[in-house]
Amino acid sequence: MNGAAVLEYLTGLQGRITAALETVDGGRFRTDRWDRAGEGSLQGSGASCLLEEGAVLERGGVGLSHVRGERLPPSASASRPELAGRTFEAMGLSLVLHPRNPFAPTVHMNVRLFLAHGAAQQSTIWWCGGGMDLTPCYAYAEDARHFHGACRDALQPFGADLYPRFKQWCDRYFYLKHRAETRGIGGIFFDDFNAGGDFDQAFAVVRSVGDQFLPAYLPILERRRNTPYGERERDFQAYRRGRYVEFNLVYDRGTLFGLQSGGRAESILMSMPPVARWRYDWHPAAGSREAELAAFLQPRDWIAS
Repeated sequence: MNGAAVLEYLTGLQGRITAALETVDGGRFRTDRWDRAGEGSLQGSGASCLLEEGAVLERGGVGLSHVRGERLPPSASASRPELAGRTFEAMGLSLVLHPRNPFAPTVHMNVRLFLAHGAAQQSTIWWCGGGMDLTPCYAYAEDARHFHGACRDALQPFGADLYPRFKQWCDRYFYLKHRAETRGIGGIFFDDFNAGGDFDQAFAVVRSVGDQFLPAYLPILERRRNTPYGERERDFQAYRRGRYVEFNLVYDRGTLFGLQSGGRAESILMSMPPVARWRYDWHPAAGSREAELAAFLQPRDWIAS
């Protein structure tokens, strides 16, 4: 396996994505490069790119990290007892984009590699993970079809079984159990993936998912960025963003891993929306566009719909 090649790919992908988003928005990403050498049990470096108050993106974060630690945090070690006593290394690129226009959906993408190193005679345990998912405030079936079609295209070269498998995994993962609600219209999600021990094949899947992000999302953003909206739509957007915050802080494995392992809080939490609202027992008016969303978010075969 070649962790250096993965890190080189992730660095290039971050540059390509931020450059494309700057072209769409017209604004510039602020880049914070950080280094935690010698800071306690977690060490590493990374680059956090953030665009706020842009013309199109109200907030967009694209973060790269490469960290090493002496022991796994509880969120990771509880389900993997074979990793006890091993040091770990994790590298990944994660992004969340919150558009200003309520009709343009929020999007998340992540690709990563995890390695657990043992003693000299022990082989390294490794796996890849990643995926992308779409979280709209308003229902557009054509957007869902396009996004899921791009997800399928990313995985098609590696077998027809991967897209339906990773789609179902995404539907299960991005589910708010305490609300009995799905977060969005899904996409693909995978973790603990090593392609049967074939590193080159697993890395190829990661690259294909990462490379497909811009074709999956930019046409949707361009289609919705100038849709007229008012205070009502912005208010509903803030309400729906509250659900996004709840998921990230209660269930998201990456957020929990980062915070429990002592990661850089500013980088971990830059995925949060700039504005969110909570209301007590609120329900949209029957027959409204806001009321359409609950039925729209139910998992289905989006490509065929």
